[in-house]
Amino acid sequence: MHRSIYMLMLTGAGALSLLGMMAAPVQAQTALVLKAQVTDGDGRITLGDLFDNAGAASDVVVGTRVGQSAVLDAGQVQAKARQAGQSWPNPQGLRRIIVSAGADGISATQARAEAGRTKNVLVFTRSLSAGEVIAAADIAWQPVQAHLAGGSLVSDPEAAIGKTVRLPVRDGGVVRPGDLTAPLVIRRAEMVMVTFEMNGVTLSMTGPAQKDGAVGDLILVQNPASKKLIEAVITGPGSAAVGEAAQSLRNRALYSSR
Repeated sequence: MHRSIYMLMLTGAGALSLLGMMAAPVQAQTALVLKAQVTDGDGRITLGDLFDNAGAASDVVVGTRVGQSAVLDAGQVQAKARQAGQSWPNPQGLRRIIVSAGADGISATQARAEAGRTKNVLVFTRSLSAGEVIAAADIAWQPVQAHLAGGSLVSDPEAAIGKTVRLPVRDGGVVRPGDLTAPLVIRRAEMVMVTFEMNGVTLSMTGPAQKDGAVGDLILVQNPASKKLIEAVITGPGSAAVGEAAQSLRNRALYSSR
C-alpha cells in the first residue's frame, strides 16, 4: 500500500510537471518591436527603452549610457530579452543599437509604422580619437536604423580613407562629412619652405609657420629676414607655395571638401 501511495505521488508530481511544460506555450509570445528612436533619460538602458511592447520586462536593464550615446551589441540584447522571457528576432539583421540621451522614444504608433526600416550606410568600426587617421579597416557598410541615417552622409569610402577625424567618434557611429578633415602636414612654428614660381623663375625662402595646416590650406609663414608674413598654400609636409599653381591647388582642396 505504501508503495502504491508513493507511486501515486510520483505520478501526480510527474503530471504536474507535464502540465507545467504543456502550459508554457499556451501564452502566445509576441515579438518585441524596436523603437524607431531609441533614447533613455537616466543612463540605465532597459528593454522598455529599446522596445515599444516590452510589457512586464520593461525594467530589465540591458546596458548603461555614460555620455551622450551608447552602442549596444544586438546579439547581447537578444540574449537579455530571451532571459526575460521575451523574443526579439531582429528582422533587420542589426549588429548594433545606438541609444541616445533624451526622453522616451517616439510614440508607439509611429514606432510601429517605422520599425523595420533600415539604411545601409558607412559606419566607424572602432572608436577613434580626434586627429587619428582613418584606415580602410576603420569603416564598413552596415545597416542602421533609418532615423539615425538622415542628413549628410559619406557615400564613398575613398572620401574617408586617409582623412582624420575632427572630434572623437565612437564604434558604430555613422560616417558624416563633418567628422572628417584632411590630415595635418604642418604644425605651428614648424619651419616651412615657401616657393614662388613665375615665368620660369623660382624663388624660395624658409620660415616658421604661424598655424597648423593640411594640404591646400592657407597659412602664414614669417620671412626671417624682413619679419613680414607671407600667405602661402600648403603643398605637402614642410612645404608651401605662392602663385598660380598654389591657387589652383587651393581651389581643388576647397572643391574636394564640399
